[in-house]
Amino acid sequence: MKVDLERFTKPCPCGHEHKITVKGVWIEPGAVNRLDELLAGYAHPVILCDGNTKKAAEKSMRKYFETLEVLEVTGEDIHANDIYVDQVQAALTGEADILIAVGSGTIHDLTRYVAYQRGLNFISVPTAASVDGFVSSVAAMTWHGMKKTLTAVAPMCVLADTDIFSGAPFRLTASGISDLMGKYTALLDWKVCHIVTGEYFCETVYELELEAVKEVESLLDQIRTGEPECMEKLMYALILSGLAMQMIGNSRPASGAEHHVSHLWEMEIINDYIDALHGEKVSIGLILCLEYYEKIREAIERGTCRIVDGRAYETELLEQTFGARGKYQDALEENDPNIMADLDLADLERKLPLIAEELAKLPGSQDMEKLLSDAGCVTRMEELKIPQDLKDLTLRLCPYVRRRLTLLRLSKNFVFPGCLGK
Repeated sequence: MKVDLERFTKPCPCGHEHKITVKGVWIEPGAVNRLDELLAGYAHPVILCDGNTKKAAEKSMRKYFETLEVLEVTGEDIHANDIYVDQVQAALTGEADILIAVGSGTIHDLTRYVAYQRGLNFISVPTAASVDGFVSSVAAMTWHGMKKTLTAVAPMCVLADTDIFSGAPFRLTASGISDLMGKYTALLDWKVCHIVTGEYFCETVYELELEAVKEVESLLDQIRTGEPECMEKLMYALILSGLAMQMIGNSRPASGAEHHVSHLWEMEIINDYIDALHGEKVSIGLILCLEYYEKIREAIERGTCRIVDGRAYETELLEQTFGARGKYQDALEENDPNIMADLDLADLERKLPLIAEELAKLPGSQDMEKLLSDAGCVTRMEELKIPQDLKDLTLRLCPYVRRRLTLLRLSKNFVFPGCLGK
């Protein structure tokens, strides 16, 4: 199946011109065989992979591994960070004129960032339906200990070969399911912040993303059995999420408070290293946010939610946590200028009923936990060896890992029974 990209660039009621930089997306058995035509005219293609992703793709891509230069990223715990960017840059020769990312999230982020630095095109070959960032034009990196979204490039084409990604270990597929289900709170955060601040919002992109999430949700049983057609629909939904980011120009439609939970844990500010996939952390972040958002909704509907001035940074909290890891100034710089500085508190209070209306559209936290658990996904902090007593501190701190307004960040202006930090 070749994805019809033209449907995403048609004139939109939101008034913005949506741009897609990727030139072609194929999700089908044997998709990697299109490399022959795509690489015509290039003198020195280089494949980027790691040991696991090379093994996953080697059968389908044998002739390419045998005839093209292969840069295999090495290490016991490979991450998208400044250390591995330096490793790739040191190993990549100046002759390279196009890169081929054979892997999942980490390999794609390393490739897209290095391709941006070198001024090169790259082709995406996903080895698992594990993340939604295959066509992203930004790289999610841990940069000198802080989570950063760095300017990068989207792939020229995506060759999602069903013969490769449908055979991935189910843990990776479950991570992709979780990353996709996380769009529920990401989209909620976007819609609520539009209501409160007038931030740009596109109903078309919102509905496209939500429709894809719900379709995958209806197919989770078949996805767990590895049914190829349903695996292709999961991959399509993940790629669509990346296309939504291209259409908007940032990750707003795909990343909200649930991702901030994951990013905080990845930064190891309040916890030790967690051996977990990105989607596994997003899965728990989604459930934690859904639980807290339910409390907010109940308080609004009962009339027990009061508005206070919580716009200022919680400097004492930041000093005790980020500061203990030598990252206090980094946290302040990430959040400068204060995204809530101009927030109209009286207007926020007037819009509480509208916020509750949007919250009512979310799935329940217990329903989502059961759905994800039945689908074979991680759902509990204990599964990742994260102490349960870090739950509240995680929710208080994670809004500071990105300068992006979410309902969780807005809720620092809410006081109600059971609220955080009050």
